[in-house]
Amino acid sequence: MAALPLVVVADPIDRASVERLRSGPCRVLDASAEPTTLGTHLADAWGLIVRSRTKVNADLLAKAPHLQLIARAGVGLDNIDLPSAKKRGIQVVNSPSAASASVAELTIGLYLALLRGLYPAITSTKAGRWERGTHGHELAGRTVGFVGYGRIAREVARRLRAFGARTIAYDPFVPTAGDGTEMHSLKEILAGADIVSVHAASTPENRHLLDAAAFAGMRPGSYLVNVARGALVDEGALLEALSSGRLAGAALDVFETEPPTNRALLEHPKVIVTPHVGASTEEGQQRAGSEIVAEVLRVLGESRPATAAAAGAVP
Repeated sequence: MAALPLVVVADPIDRASVERLRSGPCRVLDASAEPTTLGTHLADAWGLIVRSRTKVNADLLAKAPHLQLIARAGVGLDNIDLPSAKKRGIQVVNSPSAASASVAELTIGLYLALLRGLYPAITSTKAGRWERGTHGHELAGRTVGFVGYGRIAREVARRLRAFGARTIAYDPFVPTAGDGTEMHSLKEILAGADIVSVHAASTPENRHLLDAAAFAGMRPGSYLVNVARGALVDEGALLEALSSGRLAGAALDVFETEPPTNRALLEHPKVIVTPHVGASTEEGQQRAGSEIVAEVLRVLGESRPATAAAAGAVP
């Protein structure tokens, strides 16, 4: 009797979801506690479950000659070598909707923190100062411009309606939004938004999509929020735009290098930073684990996966 397919869990996912997987028609090896030994467990692997920590590159794939499925518990696929996977005929699936609410809520929180000047107000009060007076702006009546208008951006826009904010978006793959958000060119978004909110996919073509020229085209006194991928923003150009006064502030949950090393940007008084936690709520991670295990079980049952992405498309 042939052995059941082996699924290797490379990164920590929801424990209940792992137990659900164990009840399926497969063997499960949880290697998430010791990432440095992952390669030694892949010789017989049929499936590999990852989050963002594990980089599924050509070297790692070479250690998994029998691999048929890569399952990413999350949205972005930039940590997976999609061309190599496609060449090998390896299916790639993800859980694109699991983190939408979590990231959308963080995004709204960052808008409010920037507009109201909450970070400096919190730090100064903790330091013993009592600095009152007129403080910041309302979100109501502001224009938020989305760079990329996929699931997460749409969730943010839906929440913004309750605040009375206007939403505009640039996305070359979305000709019309159908939800009240106006679609425009990138140049128009940058010039017309009080807050530019980045939600695009990270691709070689999109690297430094927001560069010095883009910041020069933004409305003076506007804000930048990036909860997508760090490579979309030229951090040196952003620092210059903040220091020159062109931008009033920025909030970054993602960075070109993680953990980030640009101390000047991290310590800039106009910048709010968080450690790539947009999707990291308990609820979001439970959904990611549940959805990705459901995908693995579909493939094990020889059903078509709901989020096949081997061709390189990122939802």
